Amino acid sequence: MKKNGTGTEPKFRTKTSVTAEPALKELFLDSIMDIYWAENHLVKNLPKMAKESTSTKLVTAIESHLKETIEHVARLEQIFNLLGEKAIAKKCDAMEGLTKEAEGIINSTEAKTATRDVGIILAAQKVEHYEIATYGGLYQLAVTLGLDDVAELLEQTLIEEKAADQLLTDVAENDVNYEAADEA
Repeated sequence: MKKNGTGTEPKFRTKTSVTAEPALKELFLDSIMDIYWAENHLVKNLPKMAKESTSTKLVTAIESHLKETIEHVARLEQIFNLLGEKAIAKKCDAMEGLTKEAEGIINSTEAKTATRDVGIILAAQKVEHYEIATYGGLYQLAVTLGLDDVAELLEQTLIEEKAADQLLTDVAENDVNYEAADEA
């Protein structure tokens, strides 16, 4: 690897230049730290959502995504390693807000009802959409920065997040929404 003019090698090489705009790299790393916190936060919160769900299809979908989320945490740790950085989480205010909203939905709906399940699906899909937006943006930044190995890992997670969102849609459309509509 070429020296960056200061006598030291840059932490990672980019397509745009050997020493890409430091602010862009900093933003990228900051965003990785943010989603790392978010994924770890979800590992703690998804079991609560599964526990409050009554639909077996919804419980299965949430538990399946919990397993994937644990893999996402490990994948992010791999990304930190590829970047030569320590895995550090930076509090994600957005994810904290989304999980608080989910708690609010659970607390404002009757236990063991399809209506609560609909609310849990809505809350879970908001989480998925946040993750899809984050991983999509990070993937594009990794490509721009020429971080092909990192981009590949981010793309894999992005695909899984989109699949989780679609599964939640399927559970809602084919099961839970109709049950909720028939509740007294």
